[in-house]
Amino acid sequence: MDHFELRDGSLHAEDVPLAAIAAAAGTPTYVYSTATIERHARVFREALAGLQDPLIAFAVKANPNKAVLATLAKAGLGADVVSGGELARALAAGVPADRIVFSGVGKTADEMAQALRAGIFQFNLESEPEAETLSAVAVSLGKVAPVAFRVNPDVDAGTHAKISTGGSEDKFGVPISRAMHAYARAAELPGLLIQGVAVHIGSQLTDLSPSRAAFVRIGSLIAELRAAGHAIATADLGGGLGVPYDAAKPLPPSPAVYGEMVRDVTAGWEVRLVFEPGRVIVGNAGVLLTRVVRVKQGETQPFVIVDAAMNDLLRPSLYDAWHEIRAVAPTGERFTATIVGPICESGDTFAKRREMDKVEEGDLVVFLTAGAYGATMASTYNSRGLTPEVMVSGNDWAIVRARQTVESLISADSLPAWLEKEPVA
Repeated sequence: MDHFELRDGSLHAEDVPLAAIAAAAGTPTYVYSTATIERHARVFREALAGLQDPLIAFAVKANPNKAVLATLAKAGLGADVVSGGELARALAAGVPADRIVFSGVGKTADEMAQALRAGIFQFNLESEPEAETLSAVAVSLGKVAPVAFRVNPDVDAGTHAKISTGGSEDKFGVPISRAMHAYARAAELPGLLIQGVAVHIGSQLTDLSPSRAAFVRIGSLIAELRAAGHAIATADLGGGLGVPYDAAKPLPPSPAVYGEMVRDVTAGWEVRLVFEPGRVIVGNAGVLLTRVVRVKQGETQPFVIVDAAMNDLLRPSLYDAWHEIRAVAPTGERFTATIVGPICESGDTFAKRREMDKVEEGDLVVFLTAGAYGATMASTYNSRGLTPEVMVSGNDWAIVRARQTVESLISADSLPAWLEKEPVA
């Protein structure tokens, strides 16, 4: 469920007309619904009822906007971070350090030091060399790092290859065949406190069978680790639960069904469970608001050219991802068209031969389910400034990231001394 609805023939974000936001903030613009974010956080929390103090650590990479993170922190969620920058964002938004998990395959020594000084809940290690580096950093700072190894269970998540992370040839985690060796090595290293196991098999999961299979393997591993003398107190089950992008496809499992599966599989583990939801919390909470630049007739179909582009919303170009496209003020007429942006790339295509609301030059359009992996993956390709972000709460709204100007892009560049001295021909 989201809070983007038609009222009096015009699409609203909660109680605010999207047309009013477009008039004041311009287009393209991301718009987020506070009520939707809060509802999804509550639904996910309720789905885990009965578990012993689970830590829900929002995957910051899905949407790192400070206002989004602050909303989730207020709702009691922690943060799953994969860089020093994400750690700094989470802390700045009010997420307590003891509710932060640091994942990622390429943590640097500086990032490790940053996290140790902050006092985070857990490092999810992804290799034995990483454990050795963290040990050295922790000892140098006189700290003890609480750690878990992310274990690769060799399970096919059944999702897009670029967001699948649990197969034997994926870059993430320690192979489950080497897990016992990795833990034994970590136990020998000073400055490390082994406290858990972590797993994450992929994103946009629409079938719980792979997750169940992965969790069963992790349960067996926990028993083996304890038998070997390791005190396992936490199990990070990752995230990845999917959201409905295309109404024509079956709905992904609900958080409630996911919670039932987790309770069933983890019964008797006697650990504190950690979860890393991202997309399922914020995906449906955001839209990309854009305006039609013009409609041109092709050989067999019209092209709708909008002012949003692949640099603003990369998912369709990168993953062939589906986003529902709607007119902000639909007339009831429909047509079939290809929707593209202004970037000088054939890949700047949002949908091909899509049946949609008929639109004309100047009309406003939204791409739905754009709250996750939208603005966070944006770039300044073609010297297009980063798109602004707007947060709505009831009948209030605010710009929570300003539109980046071309002047700011240019000012970030500098000329080397030899070009400053030479006159331009």
